[in-house]
Amino acid sequence: MPQLVRHGPFQSHLCCYTSYVSSRLPVCFVSLNPSSNPTKDINNNDLIQSLCRGGNLKQAVQVLCNEPNPTQKTFELLIYSCAQQKSLSDGLDVHHRLVGSGLNQDPYLATKLINMYRELGAVDHARKVFDETREKTIYVWAAVFQALAMAGRGEELLELYRQMNMMGIPSNRFTYTYVLKACVVSELSICPLRKGKEIHAHILRHGYEGHVHVMTTLLDVYAKFGCIFYASSVFDAMPDKNIVSWSAMIACYAKNERPMKALELFQLMMLEACDTVPNPVTMVTVLQACAGLAALEHGKLVHGYVLRRGLDSVLPVHNTLITMYGRCGEISTGQRVFDYMKKRDVVSWNSLISIYGMNGFGKKAIQIFENMINRGVSPSNISFITVLCACSHAGLVEEGKILFDSMLNKYRIRPSMEHYACMVDILGRANRFDEAIKLIDNMDFKPGPKVWGSLLGSCRIHCNVELAERASTILFELEPMNAGNYVLLSDIYAKSGMWNEVRRVRKQLESRGLQKIPSCSCIEVKRKIYSLVSVEEYNPQIEDLRAFLVTLLTEIKNQGYVPQTNVVKYDLDEEEKERILLGHSGKLAVAFGLINTSKGETIRISNNLRLCEDCHGFMKFVSKFSNREILLRDCHRFHCFKDGICSCGDYW
Repeated sequence: MPQLVRHGPFQSHLCCYTSYVSSRLPVCFVSLNPSSNPTKDINNNDLIQSLCRGGNLKQAVQVLCNEPNPTQKTFELLIYSCAQQKSLSDGLDVHHRLVGSGLNQDPYLATKLINMYRELGAVDHARKVFDETREKTIYVWAAVFQALAMAGRGEELLELYRQMNMMGIPSNRFTYTYVLKACVVSELSICPLRKGKEIHAHILRHGYEGHVHVMTTLLDVYAKFGCIFYASSVFDAMPDKNIVSWSAMIACYAKNERPMKALELFQLMMLEACDTVPNPVTMVTVLQACAGLAALEHGKLVHGYVLRRGLDSVLPVHNTLITMYGRCGEISTGQRVFDYMKKRDVVSWNSLISIYGMNGFGKKAIQIFENMINRGVSPSNISFITVLCACSHAGLVEEGKILFDSMLNKYRIRPSMEHYACMVDILGRANRFDEAIKLIDNMDFKPGPKVWGSLLGSCRIHCNVELAERASTILFELEPMNAGNYVLLSDIYAKSGMWNEVRRVRKQLESRGLQKIPSCSCIEVKRKIYSLVSVEEYNPQIEDLRAFLVTLLTEIKNQGYVPQTNVVKYDLDEEEKERILLGHSGKLAVAFGLINTSKGETIRISNNLRLCEDCHGFMKFVSKFSNREILLRDCHRFHCFKDGICSCGDYW
């Protein structure tokens, strides 16, 4: 019977075994003992490589103990196998043996080692390999850049990039790609956008603007920071575009509140890039754009395309379909998509909770959350944000407090800034400001803009001037260029009749060069999407709609509608205020829908801002007078107006 005997002691921390089951080795290798094996030319390097290819990593590492001269190829396969089998302990053993062999200064193997540690999540080890490698080729630099970028260590990466430039080492498309990723994935103390622009200039100077991967990553940088113009310029200048670059630009529009542009670009891609087949990432982005516009018919068309292309088995696509139908007011369809899913993850459950929450069904959202846990799915950070938002929309204060307390006590999830912001919103909307302030004062970390923004928004609902001034003072320091904070404070002053303060805040806004975001409503009619913007002055293009609205206004006034002119932030007479109210984009969209849709057809509208109190009351009366269902989604939640009643119960 073939026998395996132990070689002499080897100077390594590796544990060499005296024997192991020979039947697990390939049959062509009989013995590892050269003195007793008639096949004296047997090569342990070949054996190790064969074991690696066969997936026998542990045995390969054992045999490595008995090979005095491992080759580069042997180490390459061992390193690759450690990464493939996710074995950090074996990787450390192989690395130690590599150092002992003297091949650790081989740049090729150093690159492989860094990649192995990156895949195993041991970035500190990857950095150590880089630091100890004397001959650093551009591939060694690119490998460590990738490791640091994937770990979110952007500042460290950019400092290495600075050193590389100081040493005169020219970049290649890989280093540029990873350096740009550092700007996207990391929280930097320096301005990441400014750094991205510097790298952009570097790319242009060195002639890399034709590389599709580099320019797509650059597009992602501009998209992350909302620089749509720069992102579009990069995209338009790309000589060659692939599905990733098209998808990145579509996502840029969708995630920066330009859903209509996202759909237009998708249609252009389907027409111009005939050889470009949308992938699951593309379809997720397009569905998000449909959701952003509440464009149900477009969403159904995309759903049909997903089914024809066989992409309905992809989990993220399914999850986005749930959200899309929910944000178009079709909760039952979103529920059916969920019910027919063969496989679900926590994102699937979060999507379902979300669509019930945004439509005001808070108790149903909590029920689904509890059902998820009973099915053995652990809640994530997002799960709690979603269910807490549902409590906020439905006014479920006590339920929200119980859920918030359970995060740390029951699920060992430490509340983040977003969770505190949700809780402040729940308490503030319920006019429980003392509890909201106490919660903020007792936070484990310094409250940020999201928390103070939630408080300011609640102050607007209840016209709490004192707290609004406190919150806005802090917000003006934290985000001085956010026009929304100035507008909210101005609204609160206007509702309180404090016109001098309104003018003061307006001057502050103008002195900083900021402008109020105009209200924009989108409506889908016969599979075409139309956008209407609020106007306060004469505009001949919408005078037909205004004339229709004047007639409609007279009719619903006879039924008891009284315009809420206190929402107008100008010190004007009542008649002029009513004229301004008729120019609100939501009213224009409703008029457009009533004129251009069939009798009894549901009108679907999306609005980029919070629905004002007057438009809310107007919609209720119009839904009853016209016998129409009006589905309107603003930036916070969904409103379903039917027979003079809104699904939000006037709590929004």
